[in-house]
Order: sequence, then structure tokens, then C-alpha cells
Amino acid sequence: MPSTHSPNQNRLLASLPEAEFKRLSPHLGLVPLALGTMLYEPGGQMQHAYFPTTAIVSLHYVMESGASAETAGVGNEGVVGISLFMGGNTTPSSAVVQIAGHAYRLDGRLLKEEFDRAGLAQHLLLRYTQALMTQMSQTAACNRHHTVEQQLCRWLLLTLDRMATNELVMTQELVANMLGVRREGITEAAGRLQQAGIISYRRGHIAVLERSGLETRACECYAVVKKELARLLSDVLYRQSPTAVAV
Repeated sequence: MPSTHSPNQNRLLASLPEAEFKRLSPHLGLVPLALGTMLYEPGGQMQHAYFPTTAIVSLHYVMESGASAETAGVGNEGVVGISLFMGGNTTPSSAVVQIAGHAYRLDGRLLKEEFDRAGLAQHLLLRYTQALMTQMSQTAACNRHHTVEQQLCRWLLLTLDRMATNELVMTQELVANMLGVRREGITEAAGRLQQAGIISYRRGHIAVLERSGLETRACECYAVVKKELARLLSDVLYRQSPTAVAV
């Protein structure tokens, strides 16, 4: 994790033109996000948007029984809180920190005001929303039609794409909750991947040793989500490299 931080570590913020970024930058507050922190609850009034830099946030749908499953993940490519500018202000899902790190927090009212200016910020946010919808749709199809091992490989690859390291601080129980499957299923799938030399697992830590092995065993859902995000943001011009860090 970098010792210094910059909004440019988030791809959406890094892609804003200078004028639009200057309007928002004084109001962006860097906040640490601990593992398991709930950014918003189902049906709750949303007050802030979060632009992750090193953290990853999981969007969950929670059933009446308390069971839940991830519908999408948000990392340094996006923003948590699309309901703020889409007009809903609430959502039946929850947002929980999946990988600890940092994000820039912005008052939801200011994000909505910038969106309503109908400039490039609106264009970028709408494109990102389409990419997020694709991820949600593909996750639903994947959970219905593909094996637990394929789902695990897809989830690991999407998580790795948002990280600067190949090691995740994550228990098998938490992964099972993310995918909405039994823990025993994750234990078996992770065991097969470990035996194949693709991952290394010890309690609370998963290290990916061979990414190509994950890509071979994953279903097509990973590639669909990755390609759609790249397609929608392929013509974005960044003010600075998204990996640029303030000094």
C-alpha cells in the first residue's frame, strides 16, 4: 500500500477534466476503510459517495433470513453510491468493505450537483454505471450456471485487478458469504486450486501464485466484465496516470 495518497489513484477521479476536478477536490476527504465496515445499509438514506483507491467495497443483497450474496465489487475503477446521482438516494442492498484500504469521500449533494451540470462528469458516471450493471448481471448468471470453483476464480481475478498485491486478507467463510455458497464448497474449491499450485492458503490469507491458472479455470464471466469496463472507458483521457501518487 502506498505511503502517500492521491485522488488520481481512483480512475474516475483521475479522468475528470481539470475544471471539474478543481470544483470537487477541496471537498474530497481521504478516509481509511477497515475490513467489514458497512458504508450503507439496505434502505438507509445515503449521504456520501466513496471513491476507493486501495480499498475494495462489496455490494451485497441481504435476504430477510440474513443470508446475503455479493452482486458486484467496487475498487479503484469506480464509485460507491450511484443512487446519489441516479435519483434514488436509497438502495435495497448494502455496501461492505471487502479489502481494507482507503477511499475519498464526497458529500452526495455535491456529487449530484456536478452530475446535473451535464458535463464530462455525468458522461463518466453514466458509463461507469453501465459497467456496474453488466457486472451485476454477469454475477447473477455466473452464480446460477457455473461451478463454485469457477465462481471463486472469477472473484479472485476481479479482486486482483483492483489490488497492487497478489495476497488477500480474507477467510474462506467471508469468501463463501460473498458468493452466497456454503463454506464447505469454498474449502473444496480452494483445496483443488492449492493442490494445483495456483493459490496458497493459510488461515485468513489467500496468495495467488499463478494467475494464468485462475484464468484457465475461470468461466467466461470474468472476461465479459473486464472487457465491458475497458470498452466503456477506453476513450477516457486521464489528467494524470491513475497510479500517480501525490508526493
